[in-house]
Amino acid sequence: MKILIAPLNWGLGHATRCIPIIRQYLDLGNEVVLGGDGDSLLLLHRTFPKLRVINFPSLELCYDEDAKQRKFYWRSIPVLLRSAIADHYYLRQTLAIEQFDLVISDNRFGFFSKDVHCVYITHQLYPILPKRLFLFQPLVRWLHARVYNRYDEVWVPDYEDTKDNLSGDLSHGGHFDKRAKYIGPLSRFSLCANEKKQMGCRINNYSIVAILSGLEPQRTIFEQQILHRFSISTDSLLLVRGKVSEPQTTIQKNNITIVPSLNDSEMVIAMTNAQKIIARSGYSTIMDLEALGVLSKAELHPTPGQSEQEYLAQRLVRV
Repeated sequence: MKILIAPLNWGLGHATRCIPIIRQYLDLGNEVVLGGDGDSLLLLHRTFPKLRVINFPSLELCYDEDAKQRKFYWRSIPVLLRSAIADHYYLRQTLAIEQFDLVISDNRFGFFSKDVHCVYITHQLYPILPKRLFLFQPLVRWLHARVYNRYDEVWVPDYEDTKDNLSGDLSHGGHFDKRAKYIGPLSRFSLCANEKKQMGCRINNYSIVAILSGLEPQRTIFEQQILHRFSISTDSLLLVRGKVSEPQTTIQKNNITIVPSLNDSEMVIAMTNAQKIIARSGYSTIMDLEALGVLSKAELHPTPGQSEQEYLAQRLVRV
């Protein structure tokens, strides 16, 4: 089969959780083409350098500096709509040039077509809005259902069991949708978890490992908060900035080591040896922590005003 896999470029999580899917299809002898934009596509291309890449339109969206994200939700609606229309147009153009047997979209709303079997990946079948917008929650859930109903299948990266799952009400909070297929958690570290002792690593052991990702300016604000917090600490801190596109230069500031990004092997070593892990409570991060068995030592900080992350942080780990 010839397969196009395209994650949303909103942080790195949508891309990283596509990695085990890409590996599986490659192991079965399929041809995989990577689609997307920005750091997400760059990360996938670095992980699979031999695979062909197709660039699709970027999602031009950023968070507010305001912790409550008062304007973000209203501003994001037209941006997401334009992005979905652009994605759908460019997918049609791509399918007119070359034939795919399967298209897999991780939260790219417009990647559906009647001419090819299309799969939509999401852990938010039932999005949760902030309390001040609760009255709009049924409408948002209905609109999201209108999106994924255009796809042939919906893959939910979680366990189907309503008790022992990671996403809670985000994927189990409503009536069962016949399109939904629970495929289990997805983590780029799933193959590394049992091999961490054998893998080489160029980094030292650190007491604290902080992992950053997500949209600006909240990513930078979180970075500054962590640097201030540990500038007066004696704990050794490794700060992974989540900047795949930046030169791989290490900066040392007393007890703090700063790197733009780490490869999978280095990340596994850093997280499994750390006494504490500081990260956003994004769902892909949670799946990675669970895969490595280190979720219990994670200090999760939701992005301010990001109700999905706030829900996950409260449900899984008390900060």
